[in-house]
Order: sequence, then C-alpha cells, then structure tokens
Amino acid sequence: MKYIIFLADGAADFPVPELGNKTPLQAANKPAIDRIARLGRCGSFVTVDDDMPPGSEVANLTVLGYDPHECYQGRGVIEAASMGVKLNDTDIAMRCNLICIADGRIKNHSAGHISTEEAHKLIRYVDRYVGGDDAHFFPGISYRHLMVLDQGSTDFECFPPHDHVGEKVEDLMIVPKSDEAKPTVARLNDMIRCSWELLPQHSVNQERVKAGKDPANSIWFWSQGRKPKMKTLREQYGITGAAISAVDLIKGLGVYAGLDVIDVAGATGLIDTNYEGKADACLQALENHDFVFVHVEASDEAGHAKDLKQKILAIEYLDSRLIARVMKGIEDEEIEATVAVLPDHLTPVAKGNHVHGPVPVAILNPGLAPDSVQTYDEAACAAGELGLLRGDQFIRTVLGR
Repeated sequence: MKYIIFLADGAADFPVPELGNKTPLQAANKPAIDRIARLGRCGSFVTVDDDMPPGSEVANLTVLGYDPHECYQGRGVIEAASMGVKLNDTDIAMRCNLICIADGRIKNHSAGHISTEEAHKLIRYVDRYVGGDDAHFFPGISYRHLMVLDQGSTDFECFPPHDHVGEKVEDLMIVPKSDEAKPTVARLNDMIRCSWELLPQHSVNQERVKAGKDPANSIWFWSQGRKPKMKTLREQYGITGAAISAVDLIKGLGVYAGLDVIDVAGATGLIDTNYEGKADACLQALENHDFVFVHVEASDEAGHAKDLKQKILAIEYLDSRLIARVMKGIEDEEIEATVAVLPDHLTPVAKGNHVHGPVPVAILNPGLAPDSVQTYDEAACAAGELGLLRGDQFIRTVLGR
C-alpha cells in the first residue's frame, strides 16, 4: 500500500456572506476532491490545540503525527533544516520576513511578494550591515528568510507579521518575558530598527518604488527556537517518504521527519505554482517511497491577502491541476494507495490570519467502505464516520495503524 497526503494550506474557512454564507471550499468547483470524500471516510481534525499558536509549523507537525508540545521549537529552526543551515545547541533560529511598512504600520507581510532575486540582494545587504559576529542572515525564498543568533534567551514574545497587517509597528516590537531575555530582545529590536534606515537606501527598493511596487523596507523577526529532537517517520512507522512543497517550512519539517525533500521547478508557494509539476513529482516519488506528502501554499496566501476569488481559484487549481492528475496516474498505473486531503489550519478571508478550529478531513482507503459524506467541506466532513480526530489519530488512520 502507498500513502498520499494532499495538504491545502489554509483552505478551511468560515461561511462568507458574499458567497451566500458558503465557505470557499463549499463554493469551489472541486470534483476530484469531492470524489475522495465520496469514496472515502471523512471527519474533522484538531491540528492545533488551544494552548498552541495556530500556525503552519504546529499544524503540520500534528498532521505528520508529532506532538508539538514535545518537539515544537519555532518556525525558524524548521526552515533552517530546509536551507541546510546547521545549528549548534546554543543557537537561536528565527524566521526573518522582508515586510513593507507604510505610515508606521505593517502594510503587508511579504513586501508585495518580492522576488527571490531581489530579496537575496537585500538579505545579504542586511547581513553585512545589520548582522555581526553574533547574528547571521540566510536568504530563503521570496520574503521568507532566516536569522540565527549564536546565543541568548528564547523567553520573549514575537508577533507574526501576517497576523498583524494594518497595525502599528511600535506596538508589535519584540517583548521580553523575563529579565534574562532583555539583552536578546534589545539586540533583535535594534536590528529591526536599523533596517528601517538601511533598506530604503538600497537600489532594489528604490527601483521597486519607481515601479509602483511595495518596498521591502523592514526585516521582521518571529518564531524563535532551538534545534528540536524528533524521530523520523521510518523510526516511528517503518515507512519511507518524500515531501513536495515550495516553502522552506514544509521542507524543513520533511528533513526532521526523515523524508526526502523533492524540489519542483516552478513551485512558488503562490497561485502561479507548478501544480502539474508537483503532481508528476508525486507520481514519480511513489515508485520508490511508501508515503508522499504534497503541500500547496496558494490558498493560505490568498487567505492572508483577504482575496476571496483567489482563494477559491487556488482550491480549484489544486483540484483540477494536481489532485485529479495524481488520481488519474495512480488509477492508470493500478497503484493501490490510501489518499487523504485536508488543510493544516483555517485562514479565513475575513480575518486574513490563522485561527484555531478543526479542519475537514477526507481519507480514501480502497479497502474500506465509504461513509455517507458526498462532498468535501467543513460542514459535510464534520458529519463523517471518522468523527473528531486529535493528536496522531489522523496519520495513524491514513497508515492503517
């Protein structure tokens, strides 16, 4: 038996008045996903407990069967693994966004989805003039980057920029939670403020402003942590696996989980990602792996942008260009596979940030009779036979353990 998980990042939502109180999943045309629900068994899944932050890092750990209370160490350390950055035990890794600030407020969390080429120039510039012997910046993809401090305390509070668009930056500076953390926090906030003076001077931002684009005029730190200790999926379940994603977070989780990380040309993390390329990579990975985790970011980015039409389109592209292609491939090749589809968390278009709440799950095991659910969405799946899943119940159900 082979196993495939399709992860539609942030696709779950609340009823939207403009859609006649339907959710984007209910409004979208998604026959391939609905077919998985109709032929499989459905339920809801609490991917993030109320005492944990409702981000993709926590949610995807849970999806893969890990307990975030035991191994969650922040998003930065996960992305460090993806980028091949080796961490010492005393290092603190943090996510570093390039963001746009206007009139003292966060305008967007992505500097207008700055290109990777532009961003690399800016991050190297920041590393040279803002970093130092104790702080090192590593370029990632688009607005997503990494900063590593070689020592300090992690006992402080950060504010993820995508959750605070429109708010005053001075109200969102890093806050120490203990006296021990005050020197670390002072260093971090000083680097952020230095970037406000430095980044607008760079030619990349000057050209962006001339072109009518948002400048990347600030760095922004969040999700701090140290190197986690995690067993691989092979150690836990005796399976080999692969991860396919455009974003460093999922690639890093794949590294810690012992999965082979597969890069797909044209995979962007946005609506223009290479859906067909991801589908073909999934089918190829099934030739020598037991399990494939296919992650698509586009629906989450649309939720953050509060773009209802684009969120629906992202779901429909995932369905028609990726999932339908994979399902046809496994049927044509007569591959026996359990297939699951779910979001990692909710990213409501009305709010533009991640929120707590169960997500819909559909699991098609060809050896099991389906339940009565006919379509895939939040309400329909909640009535399914799987009920409300928690912890490692989802991955164990997928793997039949």
